[in-house]
Amino acid sequence: MNRSPQVETATSQGQLNRLVLGAAREWNRHVRLVLQRVTEANVRTGGETVGSIGPGLLVLFGVEPTDTADDINWLVNKLVQLHVFDDESGTMNRSVIEAGGDILLVSQFTLLPSNRKGTRPSWHRAAKPKLAIPLYKAFRQKLEDLLGRTIPSGIFGADMQVGLVNDGPVTLIIDSKLRE
Repeated sequence: MNRSPQVETATSQGQLNRLVLGAAREWNRHVRLVLQRVTEANVRTGGETVGSIGPGLLVLFGVEPTDTADDINWLVNKLVQLHVFDDESGTMNRSVIEAGGDILLVSQFTLLPSNRKGTRPSWHRAAKPKLAIPLYKAFRQKLEDLLGRTIPSGIFGADMQVGLVNDGPVTLIIDSKLRE
């Protein structure tokens, strides 16, 4: 198992716990997209299906107040170029574009919780609709421009029910602040 130098030099369980908690807080601070490769997915609200796809990606999207158009551009480009679909040999060597897959986009402010105190998450790190809606719309528009087709989506701020069949399962987290 590969360990970071900090873990190797931690001299007590307390130091190790602080390192792990610090890393978890840092990771939790910047979640933007959760992608799931699916054979099918849909989103319903008010008993009506408002978006559905066949094989492709279900994309759960969260926005922080510090997010900008630069974050949106980076996320869109990363998303459409990720090799998460199998080629002829069964290796994940194809992007959603190369595989001809669909994308279902669902806004989800609960990707940005603060869990530091107590047992009830706080959502203060999620952007308010005044900022989040324009960034969500920009993200969707950029996806549509790159793919040359309409991107089905949920309804921003609505109570939604999301159904999916995860293919693999393949689930990824992409963060515009931790660009790897």
